[in-house]
Amino acid sequence: MNINFRYLLPFFVYMLMASTSCKKLDDDTRPNIVYILADDLGYGDISILNPNSRIQTKTIDSIARQGIKFTDAHSGSGVCTPTRYGILTGRYAWRSRLKNGVTWSWDQPLIDSTRLTVAQLLKNNGYNTACIGKWHLGLGWQEDDQGNVDVRKPITEGPLNNGFDYFFGITASLDIPPYVYIENNQATSTIIDTIEANPGKGFWRKGPIGHDVIMDQVLPTFTEKAVEYIKGQEDRSDPFFLYFPLPAPHTPILPLEKFQGLSKTNEYGDFVLMVDDVVKQVKDALNEIGLIDNTILIFTSDNGCSPMADFEELAQVGHKPSYIYRGHKADIYEGGHRVPFFLQWPKVIKPGSRYDHPVCLTDLFATCAQLTNTELSEEVGEDSYDLTPAFYGINSPIREATVHHSINGSFAIRKGPWKLIFCPGSGGWSKPTPAEAWAQALPEHQLFDLVKDPGEQTNLYADYPDIVKELTLLMNQYIDNGRSTPGPSVPNDVPPDLYYAKQRIN
Repeated sequence: MNINFRYLLPFFVYMLMASTSCKKLDDDTRPNIVYILADDLGYGDISILNPNSRIQTKTIDSIARQGIKFTDAHSGSGVCTPTRYGILTGRYAWRSRLKNGVTWSWDQPLIDSTRLTVAQLLKNNGYNTACIGKWHLGLGWQEDDQGNVDVRKPITEGPLNNGFDYFFGITASLDIPPYVYIENNQATSTIIDTIEANPGKGFWRKGPIGHDVIMDQVLPTFTEKAVEYIKGQEDRSDPFFLYFPLPAPHTPILPLEKFQGLSKTNEYGDFVLMVDDVVKQVKDALNEIGLIDNTILIFTSDNGCSPMADFEELAQVGHKPSYIYRGHKADIYEGGHRVPFFLQWPKVIKPGSRYDHPVCLTDLFATCAQLTNTELSEEVGEDSYDLTPAFYGINSPIREATVHHSINGSFAIRKGPWKLIFCPGSGGWSKPTPAEAWAQALPEHQLFDLVKDPGEQTNLYADYPDIVKELTLLMNQYIDNGRSTPGPSVPNDVPPDLYYAKQRIN
């Protein structure tokens, strides 16, 4: 058997670095963890990633400058529900029943009640855990005597059933009803009215709304709750984990008056600056109580920027939310899932560090297991890699490969510079859309060298059959084995189909 040791070198480097990090972490106090997840924020919306950005995100940039800038980070999907599933479980959502799209208002919970989440993992290790913000994974609503959902009744399968000690948040995106605050397992509203649909950048759908919900005050309310939670940890001896999934800059795009016009782009740019200010308030709270040095502060986004930001308006002032990358939210192209990802931990991480190889938001799970010296069983965190070697300066590949997924269920796999897409077109909302791509009889596969062609303009599928074969075999292996990390095969909840999206169109 011929073995190419060049391909094994990253694995040996990773194992050596992981062993080193274990020894260092044994001597350190367990860090607090704050995970800020923006909603529909593009890679190019962050000024430290895009030298031509017209939006100056000073506080978000400061996390990168004071810690690590991950330049090749990816959400688990081009849309939000599957990404959130992956963050909390360390597993690609396409292994679950959700094969395309997102969950909706009254859908049943996506996370199986028996599955270990990152919140439960940390709670098992003595962490106090909180989720404040947008959930969008199903809540287990109850019905009234007529079989209609009753938002006044307690939810039965929300964040508290997934490892969180405290929850204050909303059902899903702020344009999807019901518009009620939920604290722990109970809606806070005493009166439920109906709000009519709103058009434009401030878009939301018609539906029930609680008397205490004012649309442009939702982000400030969540920020106030998050700051209050952090400050409440000052005198606690146990560490904490705050999962802070923002409802912004997703629609409805509603910047407060003091941010309006501040970006000199449009309302979306102003809303991004409001998000930057949210991050500032979180950092200020950590500094105020003296916990910033031993807190891992993470900032990222659930997918790329949405067309609701109005790309034409932004282009007129020279701003590109996807930077040099093709596509946007929902797509299989890089603009759909390549996201900003910054992490600081002053006690450990050298300022100005960077990591230039692919990582995925599913990697939080294995990273937290490493931070707590937890040995994971074989049936959890199936698609999660430990990122702690990067904390200590390693800049070599940690992941073998990364799977991408679009809104219509199309797949791609990335290994090294190569990205193989198993569909024609975008698999999402940008042109050519899935229907347009099949109608135009475009090639059914796309292969790109992202080092030479980061904009995904030249399809090399016909030129590199060996690369195509290798990546196709690896993708099928990841599907069949129920995991993309080393370990024994485990079952998928619902067997995935590599060409599921094609069958839906045809």
